Amino acid sequence: MNKKWAVKRITVNLASNEANKLEKYCDQTGRAATDVIRELIRALPMTRPEQH
Repeated sequence: MNKKWAVKRITVNLASNEANKLEKYCDQTGRAATDVIRELIRALPMTRPEQH
């Protein structure tokens, strides 16, 4: 994939068990944490905003 990314840096605070799970997943799959997190975000369902 050869795209230019509009980058917004964010910081995510994870509990140690969450960080460990992410690290183990990345080790098992050979993927970078950034790529895994991006994929999870892209998979989030989009819903319409609530009407007020």
